[in-house]
Amino acid sequence: MTIRHCFRCVAVLVVLSSSLLFNVRNGFACTSAVISAKASADGRPMLWKNRDTDEQRNRVEAFKGDKFDFIALVNSPDVGGGQAWAGDNEAGFCIMNTASYNLKAQDDTCTLTDMEGVLMYRALSICSNLKDFEKLLDTLPKPLGVEANFGVIDTYGGAAFYEVNDFQWIKRDANDIDTAPDGYLVYTNFSFSGREDEGMGYVRWNSTSKLFGDHLLEGNMFSPEWILSGCSRSFYNSLLGIDLVEDIPASGYFVDQDFIPRGSTSAAIVFQGVRENEDPTLTVMWTVLGYPPVSCAVPLFVNTELPSYVVEKSKDDFECRLDEWALERKAKVFDIKRGNGKKYFNFTALYNKNGSGLMQESLSMESKVFVLSEPLIDSWRKRGSISPSELSSLYEKIGFLIFD
Repeated sequence: MTIRHCFRCVAVLVVLSSSLLFNVRNGFACTSAVISAKASADGRPMLWKNRDTDEQRNRVEAFKGDKFDFIALVNSPDVGGGQAWAGDNEAGFCIMNTASYNLKAQDDTCTLTDMEGVLMYRALSICSNLKDFEKLLDTLPKPLGVEANFGVIDTYGGAAFYEVNDFQWIKRDANDIDTAPDGYLVYTNFSFSGREDEGMGYVRWNSTSKLFGDHLLEGNMFSPEWILSGCSRSFYNSLLGIDLVEDIPASGYFVDQDFIPRGSTSAAIVFQGVRENEDPTLTVMWTVLGYPPVSCAVPLFVNTELPSYVVEKSKDDFECRLDEWALERKAKVFDIKRGNGKKYFNFTALYNKNGSGLMQESLSMESKVFVLSEPLIDSWRKRGSISPSELSSLYEKIGFLIFD
């Protein structure tokens, strides 16, 4: 099947299920960053995405691509592949996206939309580096049916965002000192080349930029653990000038608006790439399924047996255990169902002075996951390959830590 044929077939599916895709489209509002090797704590590039979507059920699936096998974050109900919302392949190519709402040309009347997941699925299947992705963007039939910022890293130190609409794309390189003087780029739901002051996510962009900037000013470099704990679970709001961790609301409740994690946040991913000459399959997909404040990261690797709790439970049940566990915990935070109650969340259920909040529990769990995982991952890097038995044992220990 040609690429043109693939895209047109999916376009038919979009039309046939337009009401479903319309609802999901309204929820695309992610927070993300691409971090070059020079800005990371260990000299490996990173890619981060807090995924916001109306589809709260997520899982991870392994796929056999045309050139490369890959693993990807998918919507739990989606069966048979075809769309990916973040992923990495055996060549060490990693990709994710955020929706942009100011990039589509005003005279663009194209009715083909919501193809971002299809494009990323194709990229994971055939791309090994940034140049391959650029070639894909150039050669795919137009219009693309996308309006998004795509973050990409590869095994050659490449780290960039691509602002892409139906007919054009612009690259912003995290290794370019003029574009990214500190070696990283933060994105939410607008594009810098798009229409000024349109789009979404400006408060989140300011908040995230402040968190990243302050971290550097304190003399720190970036790591997956800091990104997941310090950003994916941050309740700092730059417009209001508050951080709920420091200013716990008197009632315990606060409005769910413009924080990095929100009720619409369904997952958080940090891809930790490799150094030059390291095996690309040692790329780590640190994966938090479910609302990040109440869930826990698990390190995943392409071409390995994924832990059962991040994939579907059975051929008839495409939910996954980690996501279900997180959704149950999230319900204790968003516990008002009547009237406008869904616009509020119980912050003290997440964080309180007694130290018994769900986020406090998750942060403690996740810290132990990193303590268990990082020495093993370092040993695999030195050895040049992953030990299947050690990985299986690690997943078993993480499972006991989370669920027991």
